[in-house]
Amino acid sequence: MTNFFNKKNSQDILYFDGLCPMCTKEITLLRRLNNGGLSFVDIHECNLELLVPSKVDMLKVLHLMTADGNWLKGAPATVKAWSHTHWGWIFKPLLWPFFNLLVNYIYKIWAARRYSRLYDCDACSGADE
Repeated sequence: MTNFFNKKNSQDILYFDGLCPMCTKEITLLRRLNNGGLSFVDIHECNLELLVPSKVDMLKVLHLMTADGNWLKGAPATVKAWSHTHWGWIFKPLLWPFFNLLVNYIYKIWAARRYSRLYDCDACSGADE
């Protein structure tokens, strides 16, 4: 396993759930449209031992580490990831104050349901380790 958690990177790093079909579809599209400023790390294929967010935390909500070492999660991480494509301008209004409250509320509900469907079962309990 590789450790991708250097404090100074030349690119933003998007950590994604490679076992989630919807996540992998979006990552495939982002990779194709990426202008070169974003790299991708499957949470299941890297060493998370040295990371402040735990693997479970990262599976529950999308995380992005900016090139300067700051963390974004949830909708802000999505907007930042898409800013590395020519479609980024479409996502920027999601961070405007009025929309941001609604977007964060909806994202929180959606993310909890996605995590629950994929990992909150007896058969899947090993995914949290």
